[in-house]
Amino acid sequence: MTPRCQYTSHLLQSYLHMEFGERLKELRTRLNYSQKEISEKTGLTLRTIQRIENNEVKPSLHSLRVLGEALQTDLTEVGKSSVAKPYEFNVNLKITDMNQFLTDLKTLVKTHWKTILFIVLVIYLFTNYTDIKAGILDGWNGK
Repeated sequence: MTPRCQYTSHLLQSYLHMEFGERLKELRTRLNYSQKEISEKTGLTLRTIQRIENNEVKPSLHSLRVLGEALQTDLTEVGKSSVAKPYEFNVNLKITDMNQFLTDLKTLVKTHWKTILFIVLVIYLFTNYTDIKAGILDGWNGK
């Protein structure tokens, strides 16, 4: 993927990866409300609005309800997290210098080869658990 295409793809999907506070701030600014105006409309303190938008705290159900009323929207859509599942993780690499990347990769493998080997072994065992178990049972049964 070219850097330009990767950048465009990142922009298109950035909204999906925003945390709740960032989404709330985007919605508030799109509707041309200041934090102070939202504070006055909801009865929440200005500091509470700031802390929610900075993802310092998660809003209570009461806060979600009054924010939704003030912004005239269903915050369940704003509150949805990204499509990533709890057991998934995403890795983004931005490679600007291939030589530096290869040097860093060699250093990583050289300094952490035992950890990498352990992780590969665990992945192998998990992915082949059924076959390994069947082989052990066949050996015990004399097949």
